[in-house]
Amino acid sequence: PTGLPAATALAAEGVTVVDGAAPHHGGTPPLRICLVNLMPNKTATETQIGRLLGATPIPVEVTLCVPDSYHSRSAEGHIEAFYQRWSRIRGMRFDGLVMTGAPIETLPFEAVDYWMDLCAMLEWARARVPAGFYICWAAQAALYHFRGVPKHARAAKLSGIYRQRVTRPEAALLRGFGDAFPVPVSRYTEVRAAELPPAVEVLAQSPETGLCLVEDRANRATCMFNHLEYDTDTLRDEFQRDRLAGKQPRLPVNYFPDD
Repeated sequence: PTGLPAATALAAEGVTVVDGAAPHHGGTPPLRICLVNLMPNKTATETQIGRLLGATPIPVEVTLCVPDSYHSRSAEGHIEAFYQRWSRIRGMRFDGLVMTGAPIETLPFEAVDYWMDLCAMLEWARARVPAGFYICWAAQAALYHFRGVPKHARAAKLSGIYRQRVTRPEAALLRGFGDAFPVPVSRYTEVRAAELPPAVEVLAQSPETGLCLVEDRANRATCMFNHLEYDTDTLRDEFQRDRLAGKQPRLPVNYFPDD
């Protein structure tokens, strides 16, 4: 969208950014991606996801979206300026959908204000969008809606950098990843492998943090429970935020120099 602050940050990093009209590169039509951003810091998440999408030579057109009933105390003006409500874009064609997490994972799904709208969006994505990528809480929400898989509270927050073991090296999504890869982890809850139905395939997991990446092909859903998109300092910022809130968080594992 024209004037999006994240675009300025990405351009400063060397990402080619086109405001407004759909980008075209040598006649190649753009990949049309719907980014459903549920994180409170909109600009940070837009920059993180945009940086990854911008790393491909294929032009990408991003439409920012939130559920109709979603509201943010800190970013309502930003949403009004740059986002579309889902009811306005549900008739549009997209090649892919990315849905972020949200800092509400300790709430029951049905207690989330916009849960019914989110369920309708998940059904829309399953029927109309070729591929969906769901991150952290959104990954849990997708599995709960599509498959009835519950989430479970952990005794303490998982936070840090953990190596994840690739369990399906033949999966196209993990081509080039090797046997294992490090990934930032930040969550209070978990989905358990023993409760997944057979149709949901585990692509990566860790003994310390459990499931990392699963694929539900029937529902066009790839679910990432951790955060490949995080910036270098994101875990630090979250740790400091939790300390200021009086939560007495543990140090993120394998993150600060010499822990």
